[in-house]
Amino acid sequence: MPSHDKLPPQPRFLMLVAALFTGALIASNIIAVKLADFSGVAGPIPDFFLPAAVVVFPVSYIFGDILTEVYGYSAARRVIWSAFLANALAVGAIVAAQHVPSAPFWTDQAAYDAILGQTWRILAASFTAFLAGEFANSMVLARMKVATDGRFLWSRTIGSTIVGEGLDSLIFITIAFAGRQGIDLWPLIWKQWLFKVGFEVLATPLTYAVVIALKRAEGIDVYDRTTHLNPVAVWE
Repeated sequence: MPSHDKLPPQPRFLMLVAALFTGALIASNIIAVKLADFSGVAGPIPDFFLPAAVVVFPVSYIFGDILTEVYGYSAARRVIWSAFLANALAVGAIVAAQHVPSAPFWTDQAAYDAILGQTWRILAASFTAFLAGEFANSMVLARMKVATDGRFLWSRTIGSTIVGEGLDSLIFITIAFAGRQGIDLWPLIWKQWLFKVGFEVLATPLTYAVVIALKRAEGIDVYDRTTHLNPVAVWE
Protein backbone atom coordinates (compact mmCIF):
# COMPACT_ATOMS: atom_id res chain seq x y z
CA MET A 1 0.00 0.00 0.00
CA PRO A 2 1.52 3.36 -1.00
CA SER A 3 2.26 5.87 1.75
CA HIS A 4 1.63 9.60 1.61
CA ASP A 5 3.19 12.50 3.47
CA LYS A 6 -0.22 14.15 3.57
CA LEU A 7 -3.83 13.33 2.81
CA PRO A 8 -4.79 13.21 -0.88
CA PRO A 9 -6.55 16.32 -2.14
CA GLN A 10 -10.26 16.48 -1.43
CA PRO A 11 -12.96 19.13 -1.87
CA ARG A 12 -12.24 21.93 0.57
CA PHE A 13 -15.79 22.63 1.68
CA LEU A 14 -17.36 19.16 1.58
CA MET A 15 -16.78 18.53 5.29
CA LEU A 16 -18.31 21.91 6.16
CA VAL A 17 -21.46 21.22 4.14
CA ALA A 18 -21.67 17.73 5.65
CA ALA A 19 -21.33 19.14 9.17
CA LEU A 20 -24.09 21.70 8.60
CA PHE A 21 -26.32 19.00 7.08
CA THR A 22 -25.78 16.78 10.13
CA GLY A 23 -26.22 19.63 12.58
CA ALA A 24 -29.56 20.61 11.03
CA LEU A 25 -30.78 17.03 11.32
CA ILE A 26 -29.79 16.59 14.98
CA ALA A 27 -31.12 20.02 15.98
CA SER A 28 -34.46 19.33 14.31
CA ASN A 29 -34.88 16.07 16.20
CA ILE A 30 -34.18 17.78 19.53
CA ILE A 31 -36.64 20.67 19.06
CA ALA A 32 -39.37 18.57 17.41
CA VAL A 33 -41.02 18.01 20.80
CA LYS A 34 -42.46 21.54 20.73
CA LEU A 35 -45.68 22.02 18.77
CA ALA A 36 -45.71 25.50 17.29
CA ASP A 37 -48.49 27.66 15.87
CA PHE A 38 -47.70 28.83 12.33
CA SER A 39 -51.21 30.13 11.61
CA GLY A 40 -49.82 33.66 11.35
CA VAL A 41 -47.82 32.75 8.24
CA ALA A 42 -50.30 30.25 6.80
CA GLY A 43 -52.77 32.84 5.55
CA PRO A 44 -56.26 31.40 5.17
CA ILE A 45 -55.32 27.93 6.46
CA PRO A 46 -56.62 27.57 10.04
CA ASP A 47 -54.98 25.66 12.90
CA PHE A 48 -51.58 25.42 11.22
CA PHE A 49 -49.88 23.59 14.07
CA LEU A 50 -46.57 21.86 13.31
CA PRO A 51 -43.54 20.52 15.21
CA ALA A 52 -41.02 23.30 15.79
CA ALA A 53 -38.51 21.17 13.86
CA VAL A 54 -39.93 22.51 10.59
CA VAL A 55 -37.98 25.74 11.15
CA VAL A 56 -34.67 23.90 10.72
CA PHE A 57 -35.33 20.45 9.22
CA PRO A 58 -35.89 21.83 5.67
CA VAL A 59 -32.36 23.24 5.94
CA SER A 60 -31.06 19.67 5.83
CA TYR A 61 -32.82 19.25 2.48
CA ILE A 62 -31.24 22.43 1.18
CA PHE A 63 -27.80 21.14 2.16
CA GLY A 64 -28.76 17.76 0.68
CA ASP A 65 -29.51 19.52 -2.60
CA ILE A 66 -26.16 21.30 -2.46
CA LEU A 67 -24.32 18.05 -1.73
CA THR A 68 -25.82 16.25 -4.71
CA GLU A 69 -25.70 19.21 -7.09
CA VAL A 70 -22.07 20.09 -6.44
CA TYR A 71 -20.38 16.90 -5.21
CA GLY A 72 -22.61 14.22 -6.75
CA TYR A 73 -24.84 11.43 -5.49
CA SER A 74 -22.00 9.22 -4.23
CA ALA A 75 -20.74 11.92 -1.87
CA ALA A 76 -24.28 12.75 -0.76
CA ARG A 77 -24.96 9.07 -0.08
CA ARG A 78 -21.97 8.84 2.28
CA VAL A 79 -22.97 12.04 4.08
CA ILE A 80 -26.58 10.86 4.50
CA TRP A 81 -25.43 7.65 6.17
CA SER A 82 -22.87 9.54 8.28
CA ALA A 83 -25.60 11.94 9.45
CA PHE A 84 -27.87 9.00 10.21
CA LEU A 85 -25.20 7.42 12.41
CA ALA A 86 -24.43 10.75 14.12
CA ASN A 87 -28.12 11.20 14.87
CA ALA A 88 -28.31 7.66 16.26
CA LEU A 89 -25.34 8.46 18.50
CA ALA A 90 -27.03 11.64 19.75
CA VAL A 91 -30.25 9.75 20.47
CA GLY A 92 -28.34 7.00 22.25
CA ALA A 93 -26.54 9.56 24.43
CA ILE A 94 -29.81 11.30 25.31
CA VAL A 95 -31.47 8.00 26.25
CA ALA A 96 -28.45 6.87 28.28
CA ALA A 97 -28.38 10.15 30.19
CA GLN A 98 -32.10 9.81 30.82
CA HIS A 99 -31.54 6.53 32.68
CA VAL A 100 -28.45 7.54 34.64
CA PRO A 101 -29.49 8.03 38.30
CA SER A 102 -29.94 11.69 39.15
CA ALA A 103 -28.02 13.48 41.86
CA PRO A 104 -30.21 13.77 44.98
CA PHE A 105 -30.27 17.58 44.76
CA TRP A 106 -31.17 17.65 41.04
CA THR A 107 -34.95 17.94 40.68
CA ASP A 108 -35.37 18.40 36.93
CA GLN A 109 -35.63 14.76 35.81
CA ALA A 110 -39.31 15.17 34.91
CA ALA A 111 -38.47 18.16 32.71
CA TYR A 112 -35.63 16.24 31.04
CA ASP A 113 -37.97 13.30 30.33
CA ALA A 114 -40.70 15.59 29.00
CA ILE A 115 -38.44 17.47 26.59
CA LEU A 116 -35.81 14.95 25.53
CA GLY A 117 -37.48 11.63 26.22
CA GLN A 118 -38.82 9.97 23.06
CA THR A 119 -40.77 6.80 22.45
CA TRP A 120 -39.29 4.09 20.26
CA ARG A 121 -42.21 4.58 17.87
CA ILE A 122 -41.27 8.22 17.31
CA LEU A 123 -37.63 7.28 16.85
CA ALA A 124 -38.49 4.58 14.32
CA ALA A 125 -40.67 7.06 12.44
CA SER A 126 -37.93 9.70 12.42
CA PHE A 127 -35.13 7.38 11.29
CA THR A 128 -37.19 5.69 8.56
CA ALA A 129 -38.60 8.95 7.22
CA PHE A 130 -35.16 10.59 7.13
CA LEU A 131 -33.54 7.81 5.09
CA ALA A 132 -36.45 7.48 2.66
CA GLY A 133 -36.88 11.22 2.19
CA GLU A 134 -33.23 12.17 1.88
CA PHE A 135 -32.36 9.39 -0.56
CA ALA A 136 -35.43 10.15 -2.68
CA ASN A 137 -34.46 13.83 -2.71
CA SER A 138 -30.89 13.06 -3.77
CA MET A 139 -31.87 10.49 -6.41
CA VAL A 140 -34.45 12.77 -8.04
CA LEU A 141 -32.04 15.71 -8.13
CA ALA A 142 -29.21 13.61 -9.58
CA ARG A 143 -31.40 12.23 -12.36
CA MET A 144 -33.00 15.60 -13.12
CA LYS A 145 -29.56 17.22 -13.41
CA VAL A 146 -28.57 14.74 -16.10
CA ALA A 147 -31.94 15.05 -17.86
CA THR A 148 -31.75 18.87 -17.95
CA ASP A 149 -28.01 18.89 -18.75
CA GLY A 150 -27.39 21.04 -15.70
CA ARG A 151 -29.91 23.74 -16.55
CA PHE A 152 -32.89 24.94 -14.50
CA LEU A 153 -31.42 24.35 -11.04
CA TRP A 154 -34.64 25.65 -9.47
CA SER A 155 -36.61 22.80 -11.04
CA ARG A 156 -34.29 20.25 -9.47
CA THR A 157 -34.17 21.73 -5.98
CA ILE A 158 -37.94 22.23 -5.81
CA GLY A 159 -38.87 19.03 -7.66
CA SER A 160 -36.65 16.84 -5.52
CA THR A 161 -37.96 18.51 -2.35
CA ILE A 162 -41.56 17.88 -3.37
CA VAL A 163 -40.80 14.17 -3.62
CA GLY A 164 -38.40 13.86 -0.69
CA GLU A 165 -40.34 15.97 1.79
CA GLY A 166 -43.56 14.30 0.66
CA LEU A 167 -42.17 10.87 1.52
CA ASP A 168 -40.67 12.15 4.76
CA SER A 169 -43.94 13.70 5.96
CA LEU A 170 -46.05 10.72 4.88
CA ILE A 171 -43.80 8.11 6.52
CA PHE A 172 -43.13 10.02 9.74
CA ILE A 173 -46.72 11.01 10.48
CA THR A 174 -48.07 7.58 9.55
CA ILE A 175 -45.63 5.57 11.67
CA ALA A 176 -45.69 8.01 14.59
CA PHE A 177 -49.41 8.65 14.89
CA ALA A 178 -51.45 6.02 12.99
CA GLY A 179 -54.09 4.44 15.20
CA ARG A 180 -53.94 7.10 17.89
CA GLN A 181 -57.34 8.30 18.96
CA GLY A 182 -58.30 11.83 17.99
CA ILE A 183 -55.47 12.33 15.47
CA ASP A 184 -56.38 12.97 11.82
CA LEU A 185 -53.28 11.99 9.84
CA TRP A 186 -53.93 13.68 6.51
CA PRO A 187 -53.96 17.33 7.71
CA LEU A 188 -50.73 16.72 9.62
CA ILE A 189 -49.12 15.25 6.50
CA TRP A 190 -50.09 17.84 3.92
CA LYS A 191 -49.58 20.86 6.17
CA GLN A 192 -46.08 19.74 7.12
CA TRP A 193 -45.27 18.94 3.48
CA LEU A 194 -46.62 22.30 2.28
CA PHE A 195 -44.59 24.25 4.83
CA LYS A 196 -41.36 22.43 3.96
CA VAL A 197 -41.81 22.86 0.21
CA GLY A 198 -42.64 26.54 0.71
CA PHE A 199 -39.45 26.89 2.77
CA GLU A 200 -37.45 25.41 -0.11
CA VAL A 201 -39.06 27.72 -2.66
CA LEU A 202 -38.25 30.82 -0.58
CA ALA A 203 -34.68 29.61 -0.06
CA THR A 204 -34.07 29.05 -3.79
CA PRO A 205 -32.07 32.29 -4.33
CA LEU A 206 -29.80 31.38 -1.39
CA THR A 207 -29.37 27.85 -2.72
CA TYR A 208 -28.40 29.25 -6.13
CA ALA A 209 -25.80 31.54 -4.55
CA VAL A 210 -24.23 28.79 -2.44
CA VAL A 211 -24.16 26.28 -5.32
CA ILE A 212 -22.53 28.76 -7.71
CA ALA A 213 -19.97 29.82 -5.10
CA LEU A 214 -19.06 26.23 -4.20
CA LYS A 215 -18.71 25.11 -7.81
CA ARG A 216 -16.34 27.99 -8.47
CA ALA A 217 -14.37 27.49 -5.26
CA GLU A 218 -14.06 23.71 -5.65
CA GLY A 219 -13.66 23.67 -9.43
CA ILE A 220 -16.08 20.74 -9.72
CA ASP A 221 -19.59 20.10 -11.00
CA VAL A 222 -20.45 16.39 -10.77
CA TYR A 223 -22.95 14.75 -13.15
CA ASP A 224 -24.21 11.30 -12.10
CA ARG A 225 -24.54 9.89 -15.60
CA THR A 226 -23.22 6.44 -14.69
CA THR A 227 -23.63 6.45 -10.92
CA HIS A 228 -25.63 3.58 -9.44
CA LEU A 229 -28.34 4.90 -7.15
CA ASN A 230 -28.27 1.98 -4.72
CA PRO A 231 -28.61 3.79 -1.34
CA VAL A 232 -26.48 1.27 0.56
CA ALA A 233 -23.55 1.09 -1.90
CA VAL A 234 -21.43 3.50 0.13
CA TRP A 235 -18.23 1.87 -1.18
CA GLU A 236 -18.76 3.26 -4.70
